Amino acid sequence: MDVAGFRELFPPLQEENSPIYLDNACMTLRPQNVITAIQQYYARNPSCAGRSVHRWGMSISQTVTRTRRKLADHIGAKNAREVIFTPNATHSINQVAAGLNWEPGDVVITSDREHNSNLVPWLQLKTAGVKLHTVKSQANNEFDIEAFETACADAGESLRVVSLVHVGNLDGVEIPIAEAVKIAHDYEAIVHVDGAQSAPHMPIDVKDLNCDLFSFSLHKMLGPTGVGALWGREEILSQLEPICAGGGTVESATAEHYSLRPIPDRLEGGLGHYAGICGTEAALDLLSQYDMRDFAEQEVRVNRIMSEGIRHHSGVEIIGPEDASKRGGICSILLENLDVQNVGILMDEVGGVFVRSGLHCVNQWFGARGIEQGSLRASAYAYNTEEDARIFVDTFSEIMDGLTEGDA
Repeated sequence: MDVAGFRELFPPLQEENSPIYLDNACMTLRPQNVITAIQQYYARNPSCAGRSVHRWGMSISQTVTRTRRKLADHIGAKNAREVIFTPNATHSINQVAAGLNWEPGDVVITSDREHNSNLVPWLQLKTAGVKLHTVKSQANNEFDIEAFETACADAGESLRVVSLVHVGNLDGVEIPIAEAVKIAHDYEAIVHVDGAQSAPHMPIDVKDLNCDLFSFSLHKMLGPTGVGALWGREEILSQLEPICAGGGTVESATAEHYSLRPIPDRLEGGLGHYAGICGTEAALDLLSQYDMRDFAEQEVRVNRIMSEGIRHHSGVEIIGPEDASKRGGICSILLENLDVQNVGILMDEVGGVFVRSGLHCVNQWFGARGIEQGSLRASAYAYNTEEDARIFVDTFSEIMDGLTEGDA
């Protein structure tokens, strides 16, 4: 792909002395067309969808309908009604966990590399008698499909839901979702996929994955903050009790009774983030001009340079498989006897390189290994270049050499 041309679409990358932005697993940058779309909503038709019939109201209603269809297209969903707007993937997962009708003894299975957003909502169900089982990953953090199959068999008829991260924000490792879904469906379990780190970086087709539910956030795929999506099979979504009821969710209501509207309205309570939906449409319009496979390949190229350039340093361990192609655009680094927060600050001060340091909301994984401070994580997107990777390596090496000399 034309990476240089792609970069030109992002105002922060055109500024003089712009940073080397490698914090994309947290949030991507926004292109100018997204910024413009948000501004135009407030300046030209700041109104509500699905309520007012004047021209502003009708315009934003049409935008919501178009954007819902484009979200469905992005993940290969045939029925646009099965796409629910949410504030983010965290909200989507909470809607699933809190919206299902649980029975004491029901079992949920996750992996040991889940973001807290795909862990805590299931733990909160303990008060309803729901049991959470986690599948331990292999030594190199790849998914252990045999251990997963055993966990499903052990749960048997009690297995209700399997909820797995598609691509880990900790390490970029992809779980073989289609294979896991096949196993889980043999036990009649519902399978939810956390796609927050896959939908922005690779082609997604929920038909091929054969999952039942799929959550993702737009702020990780060039869109605005405050917009996410939950896709699900209509028969499942239609049974979820909304965690935010009222407003447009209601078909009828009296002092004694209420009835809910069909999906998607059923699960979209309250006023929508219409400016964000306008920005989402702009982001999807841009992404549709590219092959997501090219994005994935560019990110691996960048990651390969980063990984090979730093692994020789003493006290440095990259989380996950040695082969960078199995970690997508993520290079997550454990540092022996060094404060990752301080190193993160130095990366900015020394080389203008933006990375993330800490636990990355994967407390379970770090806690099981007694790692209190987390890791230093560099995460690429398609606008990152090989030169960005080399500057990352040079900056990291300069810091490591300086700290080593200081210790000496």
